[in-house]
Amino acid sequence: MKPASAPRKPPLPIEVRGSARQPLGMPPAQFLRDYWQKRPLLVRNAFPDFVPPIAPEDLAGLACEDGALSRLIRHDEARERWQVKTGPLAEADFARTGDANWTLLVQDVDKWDADVAALLEPFGFLPDWRVDDIMVSYAEPGGGVGAHVDQYDVFLLQGLGQRHWAISTDPDAPRDFRPDIELKQLREFEPTHEWLLEPGDMLYLPPGVPHDGVAFGGPCMTFSVGMRAPSQAELTGDLADYLAERLHEDQRYADPDLAPAKAPGEIDAAALARLRQRLPFAAELDEETLRDWFGRFITRYRNAQTPALPDRALDEAALRKQLAAGARLQRHPWSRMAWSRGKSGCTLYANGQAWPAPPALAKQLCAQREIAPGTEPPAAALALLLALVNDGHLVLRKARRR
Repeated sequence: MKPASAPRKPPLPIEVRGSARQPLGMPPAQFLRDYWQKRPLLVRNAFPDFVPPIAPEDLAGLACEDGALSRLIRHDEARERWQVKTGPLAEADFARTGDANWTLLVQDVDKWDADVAALLEPFGFLPDWRVDDIMVSYAEPGGGVGAHVDQYDVFLLQGLGQRHWAISTDPDAPRDFRPDIELKQLREFEPTHEWLLEPGDMLYLPPGVPHDGVAFGGPCMTFSVGMRAPSQAELTGDLADYLAERLHEDQRYADPDLAPAKAPGEIDAAALARLRQRLPFAAELDEETLRDWFGRFITRYRNAQTPALPDRALDEAALRKQLAAGARLQRHPWSRMAWSRGKSGCTLYANGQAWPAPPALAKQLCAQREIAPGTEPPAAALALLLALVNDGHLVLRKARRR
């Protein structure tokens, strides 16, 4: 008699319904276990009664700024031609767009607009250093960028109007690009799933999923929360440069004497273990070297700008005086921070720089955009805060008058 086979588990749903308490439609741990980097997920009503935190005209204004990263993409359907113009844009560029088949993309909008940055709060279950930016797209009917593949995780939140999304979960789908346009569009695209997203709906896509989004019916805005996913080439190249700067001239590649090598913003042991799996020679590095390199690299990677230095450097007495008067410290929007704890102590990283740090302060700096450190911070904390202020990572805000 053959033993009874175990009942097959039902397939995981590709569409769920969210709520204000559960934007993912499930607990974060369940999402990470079942969907993160594994399969797409459409969450209806992920952000109930969603109101876009930035208006289309303000987005267009930002696209005209010198420091903003923007692209204006127009599609000529009749001749199947695509035109891409990179920013800074001008008002005249928008005057020539017409009322269909164009889209505006602006990256790093969260660095320019605090209300947009607030959209990152529901994604706090992910390591802070894993999040790249919020890109905002505005499109008129028919506007999009064509079928393509991203090599990073992305959450596509519908903010205004409707967008038709088509994706392919076929593992054997071709990945060849069209050679005739500068956009990396797929030569062939056969969708397996299609949806029309309304404001507040959110589509999660892991890396490598072909997809195509097109504005439908009227003006459309989409907020794309993209993750940072450096390629092995970028990781290896930066690590090689890091090591090369620290090797003496008489040390060569053949030298056999090299030793084998959970809070917001923390680079923990699990992250380092993953790095070892991804980097061919990382297993030969001692943990402190690997930790220090990655902390510097990941806080510098894909930073479009750097914090501005203050007009005048402070000394400890001046900083202590301002803190005693109730001043608060606000993180500069272009400062990216992470921290890690190793055998040699705790280190805070900011835009590729590193400082020894008290663990509690490092954790607080990464978790909060604004802090009030108190009138008499310990000497080690005051020294770190002073360095961060003088390097532009923290900006002093005077106490509010009552």
